[in-house]
This record gives sequence, C-alpha cells and structure tokens, in this order.
Amino acid sequence: MINLKHALAIAGLTFFCTTNVYSQSEPQNPQSGQNHTTNDFIKDRKFYLNEDGSNYVKFTFVTQAWLRSAEYNPGTTINGIPKSSGTDIGIRRYRVQLYGQLTDRVFAYSQFGENNFNNISDRKLGFFVHDAYGEYAVDKQMLSLGLGLSGWSGLTRFASPSVGSIMGIDAPLYQQTTNDVTDQFLRKLSVFAKGKIGKLDYRVLMAQPMAIQKSAGYDPANNIGQASRFSALPPKMQYNGYFSYQFKDQESNLTPYATGTYLGKKKVFNIGAGFIYQQDAMWRLNETATDTIHENLVQLAADVYYDAPVGSRGQAVSLYGSITHSDFGKNYLRNGGPMNPANGNNNPDIISGGGTAFPMYGTGTVAYVQAGYKMRDNLIGNTTLMPYVSLQYANYERLSDPMAYYDVGVNWLLTGHASKLTLSYQNRPVYNNAGDNITRRGAVVAQYQVFFN
Repeated sequence: MINLKHALAIAGLTFFCTTNVYSQSEPQNPQSGQNHTTNDFIKDRKFYLNEDGSNYVKFTFVTQAWLRSAEYNPGTTINGIPKSSGTDIGIRRYRVQLYGQLTDRVFAYSQFGENNFNNISDRKLGFFVHDAYGEYAVDKQMLSLGLGLSGWSGLTRFASPSVGSIMGIDAPLYQQTTNDVTDQFLRKLSVFAKGKIGKLDYRVLMAQPMAIQKSAGYDPANNIGQASRFSALPPKMQYNGYFSYQFKDQESNLTPYATGTYLGKKKVFNIGAGFIYQQDAMWRLNETATDTIHENLVQLAADVYYDAPVGSRGQAVSLYGSITHSDFGKNYLRNGGPMNPANGNNNPDIISGGGTAFPMYGTGTVAYVQAGYKMRDNLIGNTTLMPYVSLQYANYERLSDPMAYYDVGVNWLLTGHASKLTLSYQNRPVYNNAGDNITRRGAVVAQYQVFFN
C-alpha cells in the first residue's frame, strides 16, 4: 500500500500553498499619433514592434513540479536495488517560449526546456529545443505554411496539448503516439499547412521521422522480433492531419497547442477527426523467424470537446472524449511512465516494466474521457477548486485483459492557471508476459504549477 505518512504529507501540502503569482491583464495596444514611453510598447507581456501592436514578440514560461508517493510495479529496481514503493520529487516540465508576429504575414515560434527531471536523471543534459519554426501567411485566415521542428501534429486535439492549461495532472499522453521514439517529445521535423475555413480549423503536414537508433533505450541486438516494432531502416515520410469544426466560440490556431480548459472564459464546442500514416514504419519477423514483414503505421481518431461557463458565479464545465484506432502492426505494445522514479525491473514475468510504468501505447482501440467542474469564484478566499476525473481504456492486441488507467483529482486554482496546486490519485494495471492483468498499483501526486503567460 502507499505509505500513509507520505500520502498525508502530500495532501497536507494543499493547505500551505496560498501565494498568488500575478493577476491577468487585458491587452492594451499603443495608439498611433501619441507620444510613447517605453511602457507603451511593453504591455500584455508583449514587446510591440509597430504602432498598432499587430507586430510583436512575446516571452512566456511554465514550471510544473511534482511530489509523489507511489506503489511500484513488482520487481522494480532503482540502480539495481529492489524497491516496492517510494516518494520522489521532480520537475515534470519546465518550458520557455519566445515567439512573435514579426510582420503582418511572418510568424516565428521557439520553445525550449526540459521534461521529467528527477533524482536519477542525467544532470545538466536535459535542456533542449522543443520547437523552432517559421511560417508565412498566404492568407491570414485560411492558409499559413510553415517549416521546421514543431508540435503541429495530426490525430487528435491533445496530440499537441497546451501544457500550461491542461485540466488534470497530465494530458492524455497516448495521443502523442510516437513520443520520443521517432520524434522529439512529440515535435516533428515537418512542413505544414494550417488555417481556418469558416468554422473549420485544419492542419495537415508531412513529417520526416527521426532515426529510431537515436531513441532512448534503443538496442540494435533486440530491435526485431515477432511482435511489431519501429523499423531501423531509413524511415519514409509520415503524413498527419487534424480537422475540427468549431460550433461556438472560435479558438486560436496561432500555435499548435490546444487549450486544456478555459476555466469558463469561453464557450467552446468542437468535433474533430484526424489521422497519422507512415508507410513501412514498422517491422517484425514471421512466425518461423525467416522473413522480415514490413507494416504501415495507421492511426485514425475522432473526438469531441466542450468547455463552457454554466453559472452566474464563475462556474464552468469541461468535457472531452476521444476514440482512436491505433495500428502499430501486430502485437505492438509500449510502456509509458511519466518521470518514472525507477530505472529497472528484475522480474522477467512483468511486461509493464519498473516503477510507475504501464502499457500506454499499443495496437488496438483506445477510448479516453475526462470531465471537470470549476466551482464558483472566491470559494476559498479569492481562490476556487476544480475537481476532475479521466480514464484511458484500451483493448490492445498484445494484452489478454483490457487496459484501464484512471486519474482522479482536484485543482486548487490560486490564480487560474497562473498559480495552481493539483492533488491527484492515479491507478494503473500491471501485466505479465502472457498479457494478463495480475494486479493494480496506485500513486498520489501533488503538482504545483507557475505559469507566466
């Protein structure tokens, strides 16, 4: 069981985080024909490049820190030492954005930072470029073209989540289907087109997958077997698309990243569909291990998103659902464990890996739902709460039993997304090599977020 003392310590942390970081302000553009001070050109956290403020450069950052007490998978080891449970502290994400509308048609975006830094991470090596691209607006509304390393991706809304506004402790990470395998933490080297045609928002792109040989944990001696894996041959181009019809308030597509929840500031109702396709992305051996079979990567998805105010005192509801057909080839399965506190497993019968990992990705059908309710403003002083629940449910070809992972928690919105504390309970399945769900494990996570936007 989770150590009760540690779990109570995490829960108690919620009563001591009461500092509001800053208050949001409305944009105020400099007016032409006036005498200007320096402050006239630095408002709404933007540095304006022209008189009317339509050209600008902006800087933002976000930090998400975790305190977690978790039950580990059977056989877990940390640097060779067996561990059944533990408490860890880490930086789940740190991101810096620098972007701007440089001219009426030229937009540039860059983002850098690190993910999953904990006490067993390599030190001083984790800071890296997430995004670096430029785009040109052929038509300011309907068509922009871009090139570089970017989070523009296909498939679903949260294949590219805005991490500073996600509702729960984390985004539905399985939607980032090639995360750090043939991309760079979901970012792809690509050429893309995006825009809005009436209420239809679209993005399509051609991406060059990154070499599997450079992915974490790649083992050239164990990269092909009778279960499908990513091919070590030079990869062919990957094609992505996502289309969303926005019935109510229109969302910005300035950057690739979709808002998690607007906290009642907008009324949004979208229905979307998307795809990812790559020819011969996967390979495996036939049943006699005499021939190599090449398989395509094919993923199709549909989703619905509703986020809106529901009361006169700041209440709001946020709902999201998605269904995905995910084909990585025969019996493909991959574990995921965000900021995993362990790095080994000495039990050869456990397919789920060590620490807090579970079968996140696989060939099969995946359903995901999340729901949250923002309570009235000023519920606790000038702060409020937003409880939520999410569930990932999958029938993966490799597993005998369905995979169900759920997360239940509450956000303490100290200053909206700018300063918030999230307390979460996560529960995951553990599987053996036969694909049977042999037990379940839990974790309590407290996350504090600071978001300068």
